[in-house]
Parts: sequence; C-alpha cells; structure tokens
Amino acid sequence: MPKILIIEDDTAFSQMLSRFLTKHRFEVTAVVTLKDAISQIQTTFFEIVLSDVRLPEGDGVSLLSTIKKQSPQTQIIMMTGYAEVKTAVKAMKKGAFDYISKPFTPESILQIINEALKNVSNKGKDIKNSAKGKNRATGEDFVLGESESSQKLQHYLQLVAPTQMSVLLTGESGTGKEVTARAIHNASSRKTKKFIAVDCGAVPKEIASSEFFGHIKGSFTGAVEDKIGHFEAANGGTLFLDEIGNLSYENQVQLLRALQERRIKRVGSTQEVHVDVRIISATNEDLRKAVAEGRFREDLYHRLNEFSIAIPALRERENDLLQFAEAFLQDANAEIGRQVDKISEETKMVLLNYAWPGNLRELKNSIKRAVLFSEGTSLEVEALPEHIKTNIEKDTKAKYFSKSSYEKERILEALKQTNFNKSKAAELLQITRKTLYNKINLYQLDV
Repeated sequence: MPKILIIEDDTAFSQMLSRFLTKHRFEVTAVVTLKDAISQIQTTFFEIVLSDVRLPEGDGVSLLSTIKKQSPQTQIIMMTGYAEVKTAVKAMKKGAFDYISKPFTPESILQIINEALKNVSNKGKDIKNSAKGKNRATGEDFVLGESESSQKLQHYLQLVAPTQMSVLLTGESGTGKEVTARAIHNASSRKTKKFIAVDCGAVPKEIASSEFFGHIKGSFTGAVEDKIGHFEAANGGTLFLDEIGNLSYENQVQLLRALQERRIKRVGSTQEVHVDVRIISATNEDLRKAVAEGRFREDLYHRLNEFSIAIPALRERENDLLQFAEAFLQDANAEIGRQVDKISEETKMVLLNYAWPGNLRELKNSIKRAVLFSEGTSLEVEALPEHIKTNIEKDTKAKYFSKSSYEKERILEALKQTNFNKSKAAELLQITRKTLYNKINLYQLDV
C-alpha cells in the first residue's frame, strides 16, 4: 500500500483529501507544519508527498531539497490556490514531480499520483533489481519483505546506495549482511565493477597484509609470484569486509592507513598504488563496546561507520517469514531438481512458531533439506529438521490446530502489532481492509 504524506494547513481540505485517498487504498499521513513534515520524512518512507505551497511557517517549495536529500525516490506534488507560474517553475526545478492548482477534481489528483508512482517504480528499479537478483557469492535471493522492519531496511538502502559513504552493517549471524552489501553495490554507480567479499575472521593475522595489499615475488617464504591483494582486486568497485571485529589490532592500523590515504603498498614493494574502493563492513558484535575495551580502534570505527544499518533478525520480520520461505523453496527446487510447488498450511504454522536463532541462513538450509526429503509436490512437516518439529510447544500446537484458529490468532497478532490500526493490520496481513473487517465479523473478534 503506497504511503502518502499530505502537508496542508487547511484542515478541512486535508481531511477531505485524506478520506478520498484512503478509499483508493493509499496509506495517508497528514501534517500541518514543515517541522512535523520533516519529522515524518526522517522516520518513514513516503512514495508521494502532497504539499501546499503556502504554509504558515514558510514556503512549501523550500522543503523540496530537504525531502530529496533525505529520500531521493519520493515524488513531490505541489498544491496551491495561487496559480503562479513562477512558483510552479521554481518547484519543478527543485525536483517536484508536478504541480496542481486548487480547486482540483479528485480524478485529476488521482491521475497525477498514479503517474508519480510509476516514476517511483522507475527510480527504484536498481535497488529492486538487486533485491530480486541472485547473489552470485551465496546463491541466496535478497528478498526485501513487506514488514515495517523490511521497509525501513529498504529505505536505508535507497538512501545510501547512490552515495560513496562507507557502510557498517550490524546484526546477528545469518541475517544476510553479505547479501545486503551486494544489494547496495548493485544499486550504486560502482555496480559494473567488482564486488570483493573478505571474511576477516578467516584471514590469519600473519598473512593479512599480503591478503589485503598483495605481495611481490620473493618478499617472503612461499611468495613464488607477484600477487594483487583485495584492495587492488576491488579497485573501482566495492570491498566487503565481513566480521571486521575479528581483525587484529596491527591489521586494524594497516587498514586505517589504507582508508585514509587511499594508497597501498604490496608486501616487499616500495611502490605505492592508488586504489579507489568503497568499503562496506559487517559485524555481529558491538564494536562500540570493543572500542571501549580497547580491542578496536576508535578512529577506524568512525571511518567505517559513516552510515550504519542494523539488519533485523528473522524473529523481527515475522510477517515476511513465509515470503522468505517461498523464495528459498524456489531456490531449492532449482538447485536440487525437485518440483515442490507449495508449503502446506500445517508446515507454515510450524515455521511461524519456531524462533529461528540462525535467522535467514537457518531458514534457507531447513527449506533446502525439507525439499530434499519431500516425496510429493507439497512441503510437509515431516520433511522439516527434527529440532524444528520437536521445538514446538504442546500448547502452541493445540492453539494452531485448525486453519480458522490459526487465522484468528494471526489477525489478533497483527492488530496488536499495529496498536489496533486496522489499515496497517490489513497491510501486514497482505489483505484488503474490507477483507479484514469481514474476518473480524466472522470470528466475532472484540476489537
């Protein structure tokens, strides 16, 4: 459901416009002041902003650059009761999608919004293509998901991908940090260059200099030929440093120097080589704590952390779990050569009620194993790993015994998560608001 922010000081007009757009299946937020608008834009991604030109505390056009800087993909439509050509031209030059004069018909504003949404889709195609594309390094699909956590993640990717900022990805093991890093690379201006991934935890500190910066023949025992390091290999592209917290202090110093000077020397060489790389790093530990304990250099931490993204755990993306499972099902079919085309309702219940401590990696491996053990075209509970089946509590099994009780509990859970906002609950459940109301009546829910 596309999100629209209305910035309008005429509350009666704003309410009328909000009701009209809500009926046409838009999620609408209305504010009166520029301050409130900026606050909303900083915390929520809006596909469309409808702003009045004249506001009590300033010119609505002045907000354009702020919105575009914060959210380049957002499309802005200016509204005014004053049909000033100069203002319209000024707004368009600053990045407005279009301009409409009051009074306008409902059909005309709806037409402009729909055209603007097409522009949102086109501007976002790089990030969406990278999200749907196969990860060459891991074989995983980067599925964005529809939950609030996933939408926030997508918004951050859209913000940072076009820049040259260093990005620090944090999150538990298995949450898909490398896949996220590759999505950032694929949506950046460096996408035609190499993406080099390095597991810092797997690099012995004794040979780390050679791995990162290369060496020349004869520089040490075993150096039988010249070798370029990861920095040179990634020149012009992106260097992904996974588990950056595992680097030794000495290697941290060398890395910091390379990042500051953008020049490296191969081991055994006196010649400096200029390198142009974007650094994306990742960790599953608290680097701030490591800095406080003296295990990680503070200056390196700030160099790596120009922009930080916390990758949510799978338990925080419950409403996306089945979407991920379906994507991994298709991957497994292609890899193993099976045709398991659906996940049974009972299996879905089990998947939804397991904690997934290994996050997406565990889900992917579990689905692949289940496809291998499946005998028919439906993925059944029997094919799941034993620890997932036995981990379900008896009262949970009883609670979700029937499809109707399962559906009832899912509706209640969605309502609780959205503070009983039925529009948002319907969005979480991926059903229409009308369908949600029908089901509330069917199950006689007191909400």
